[in-house]
Amino acid sequence: MNMPFYVAPEQVMKDRADYARKGIARGRALVAVRYVDGIALVAENPSNTLRKISEIYDRIAFAGVGKYNEFDQLRVAGVRAADLKGYQYSRDDVDARSLANNYAQILGQIFTHEMKPMEVEILVAEVGSTPDGDQLFHILYDGTVMDERRYTVLGGDAEAIGGRLKESYADDEALPVVVREATKALSGPDRTLAATDLEVAVLSRTNGRRCFRRLTDAAVAEALAG
Repeated sequence: MNMPFYVAPEQVMKDRADYARKGIARGRALVAVRYVDGIALVAENPSNTLRKISEIYDRIAFAGVGKYNEFDQLRVAGVRAADLKGYQYSRDDVDARSLANNYAQILGQIFTHEMKPMEVEILVAEVGSTPDGDQLFHILYDGTVMDERRYTVLGGDAEAIGGRLKESYADDEALPVVVREATKALSGPDRTLAATDLEVAVLSRTNGRRCFRRLTDAAVAEALAG
């Protein structure tokens, strides 16, 4: 009788994590930063049709890096969950924390039990009626949730980008300043990113009930030129 092939659980988890990280690293990075009126999301994305940043609900945005078809499935699932909860209960009951927990359970289940983990990192951001209510939940491929307070970086060379952003970040900056600093952090010392290389959106407290708004290339170019 042949003995079954054995691999230690620790090695299986390590191999899955390495696989997911390599897939995510091949993509372009994304930065979410708080500013005086809300949260700005800045992604390196030259595509005019494939979006990394989207609206989930009135005050909530979703962003993803890594394999597009995988994080877009998660986006659609989040929209459906938010719509259902808002319809069954109240629009005020839909919040980023519960969505982030749902995403964490999905990603953790796939990472633990499926052959191939999802090659994604995602962000669920919610703008509060006051700055103290702003929330940034960064969720990794294995379901780990990180509650960020000031800014967060997804994908790409996140450690280096986060280091550059840490040096330049200040609380209560205006939107154009935040867009410039986020772009500098994404580009690094050896490149220059133009407005057409970026996808920029905001969750703004001044937008009314639906806080999500995309910035046009012209608005981004104006911010970068300031």
